[in-house]
Amino acid sequence: MTSAPLAVRLTAPSGPLFFPVTPYGPGGEVDLDVYRTHVRRGVEAGAAAVFACCGTGEFHALTPEEFQACVRAAVEETAGRVPVLAGAGYGTALAVRYARLAEEAGADGLLAMPPYLVVAGQEGLLRHYREVAAATALPVIVYQRDNAVFTPGSVAELARTDGIIGLKDGLGDLDLMQRTISAVRTEVPGDDGFLYFNGLPTAEQTQLAYRALGVTLYSSAAFCFAPEIALAFHRALRSGDEATAHRLLDGFYRPFVELRAQGRGYAVALVKAGVRLRGLDVGEVRPPLQEPTEDHVKRLAQVIERGYALLDGEDGR
Repeated sequence: MTSAPLAVRLTAPSGPLFFPVTPYGPGGEVDLDVYRTHVRRGVEAGAAAVFACCGTGEFHALTPEEFQACVRAAVEETAGRVPVLAGAGYGTALAVRYARLAEEAGADGLLAMPPYLVVAGQEGLLRHYREVAAATALPVIVYQRDNAVFTPGSVAELARTDGIIGLKDGLGDLDLMQRTISAVRTEVPGDDGFLYFNGLPTAEQTQLAYRALGVTLYSSAAFCFAPEIALAFHRALRSGDEATAHRLLDGFYRPFVELRAQGRGYAVALVKAGVRLRGLDVGEVRPPLQEPTEDHVKRLAQVIERGYALLDGEDGR
């Protein structure tokens, strides 16, 4: 059953979905002051929602106490202007614990990430996510990727589950996605409010293809360090301005994706480097992730500069 308040707020966002990084101080501790600044700037720049402590926010590296402190800070900084969703993951017991910590911190919803390590069958996955959804009153979006890949019929079962309002796809199998959307549409009549998200790294690169399937929602890691570029791309998609979308894809997103592919964990580490390049010291990533090489950071700076130059050209300057 769709939870109308959150689902409606996410259905037609006015801007990108913001997945903030988690800043660390010189001693490796979470820096909540910098985190608050990062979240506040993102909301002021036009984010339509904040997804705190998810993949880009290094959920895997946070203690439960750090997690809850970050979620609470995000809730306080947004002050109800946009919804705040928090990550929840690991095994079922811990996922339930993180869900309850997020609820206590004031989150509006959850992004339920894949279970830790195990490769489970469909019934086991359904049981896991049903228990997470039943643990709190928070609406849940299920993140499909890695060891949590669903058949179309299983997604229909998720759509029937109280509290589960959507599926975020981090797999990239468009044939499976099309069949999944069809299955929910035909097997769960009347639940046309079930949400779908493109959750691939640098989702803008594939969003034109997802949009053709009717999937208009997507996560934007680039918004962390280049919000004006992410907003321009988002506006181009909504208005049908293919010329601008293609210009940004060719001149900014494709070079960024190709650079991201140069290192493991760069989907997070390169984003964090981008935030630092833009003037906010969010520290380095925690192990087991590693920092980009000096050369890659220099190339990232060039990609960002080129992206903003494209915006200047768009404005005729």
